[in-house]
Amino acid sequence: MNKTELISKVAEQANLTKAESSKLVNAVLGAIADNLCEGDGLLAIPDFGRFQVKQVPERTGINPSTKEKIVIPAHDKIVFKASDNISIYSRKHQ
Repeated sequence: MNKTELISKVAEQANLTKAESSKLVNAVLGAIADNLCEGDGLLAIPDFGRFQVKQVPERTGINPSTKEKIVIPAHDKIVFKASDNISIYSRKHQ
């Protein structure tokens, strides 16, 4: 599913126009991004999952072209952990 399909699905399920649904989806995604980038770095949605900013420590890697060792700097990444309530396995076996 891409963003356009998500907007259509939200419009259908919430009985909204696609324009209204687009504003709603953009607002929700913007709020999530703002919190992860500028807020406390954690967003928990019960029965859905948790978005969190995690720090990845500096590490040594190898340049595949030159086989030379390189230092990959520390950085942040966003991770998502799904709630057990939306497990693909549990949905297929209901």
